[in-house]
Formats: sequence, structure tokens, C-alpha cells
Amino acid sequence: MKTNIGIIDTSRQAVANELAKILADEYVLYTKTRNAHWNIEGIDFYAKHQFFESQFQQLDYIIDSVAERIRALGHYSYATLKSFLEVTHLTEIKGDKNDSETYLKELLVDHESIIIHLRENIHRFGNEYQDFGTSDFITGLMKNHEKMAWLLRAHLK
Repeated sequence: MKTNIGIIDTSRQAVANELAKILADEYVLYTKTRNAHWNIEGIDFYAKHQFFESQFQQLDYIIDSVAERIRALGHYSYATLKSFLEVTHLTEIKGDKNDSETYLKELLVDHESIIIHLRENIHRFGNEYQDFGTSDFITGLMKNHEKMAWLLRAHLK
């Protein structure tokens, strides 16, 4: 059945395409956070192991919500690693160290990159595509990433 939610088809398609990029970023960040959780070493192992677990659980929820937003717009959420790596703004490059400082800094850079990307699209979704629901949705995502980034930053002081 055709999706009839007051947004023209071309705008829904454009928003879904942008959300697919956000989904890719979220999935790559989730994977990198899982990697930190699995491979962290050092005197602070247990505390950081638990911290990274908390962060990847939050990202898991975010991933699901982005995919469901795409579906609510009447499009499919393609979930292949190949498609994610083709459109993500993030890199998979991993440092040589498995210490907390290395992981914290790398993940912080990624969160900040996502925050900037989300911020750039808030008004675009609302004004250009008349999709104020998605504009509001990514505002919430941005706030979640701002908090996660703050927590990473606080560990680096």
C-alpha cells in the first residue's frame, strides 16, 4: 500500500537516502564501540569494558530507530556491511593500541562527526523536504550523541 503521510514521494525518497547514510554511520560506530568493548586492555579494563557496553547498547537502540524511521517513510532499510561501508562518513581504521585513551579518542571523533552531520540536516529535512518529523527525530539523535560524546570526553580529562 502506498505511503500517504503528507510528504511528496521525491522528498520521502531523498530523506530515506539521507537516513540510510546516518544508519551506516551508526552501524559503523556501533561496530567500533563493540570492538573497544571486546579488546580493551589495561588497568582500567573492567570499568571501560562496562562503559563501552553501555555505549554500544545505546547505539543498538539508535540503529533500530533509524531503520524504523526509514520504514515509516515507506522505504526499506538495507542492512549489508557493503552498503554501509559505501555511504558511511566514518572510517574503519583501527589504531595499534588497545588502551582506553586510544579507543576513547577515536570514538569521540566519530560521535562528533555524526553530531555535525545530523546538525547540518535538521533544517534541511524540515525546510527543504517538509519532513518535520524526521527533523525532530534527528534532533533527538543529535542530543543522544552529544551526551555520549560528553561522557567520552569526560573520561579523557
